[in-house]
Amino acid sequence: MSTLILGYGNKDRQDDGVAWHVISALKQALNLPDPGDIEEEFTLSSNLSMVFQLQLMPEQSEFLSAFDHVCFIDAHTGAIAEEIHWQPLSQHFHSSPLTHHLSPESLLAITDTIYNKNPECVLLSIRGYEFQFSQSLSERTQQLVPHAVTLILDWLKDKANT
Repeated sequence: MSTLILGYGNKDRQDDGVAWHVISALKQALNLPDPGDIEEEFTLSSNLSMVFQLQLMPEQSEFLSAFDHVCFIDAHTGAIAEEIHWQPLSQHFHSSPLTHHLSPESLLAITDTIYNKNPECVLLSIRGYEFQFSQSLSERTQQLVPHAVTLILDWLKDKANT
């Protein structure tokens, strides 16, 4: 079973880039060598890949179709009650008036429509507090990173045992 960790956000806008920091911490927790630029997909083993992107795009549906399990990681601004929210996803296309906004559910719907592939997916959404021009996380969001990594590690162990 192939698994993808797909983080997205703007790492130059402080907490919006929390997924980049989570993936970096996850690599350390798994004792993996630093492959350099995580903006490019890297394969860690025959069944685990990670990537960080600025945003989700319809073109990623082909890439997504190669995986059985996907964990999306993104920041949220407080519209969700929990600081760290873990949610199973199902495909559902959401139209948006913004051309630069695509939800994970919409990307899943595109993937299924074009490639007849529907990977099991979850969304890990982490509370962001500050969105200034910086690559450093706010202290409050930085404190959430270890818990987010633990959730992903537990999820990966669960996928390995199924």
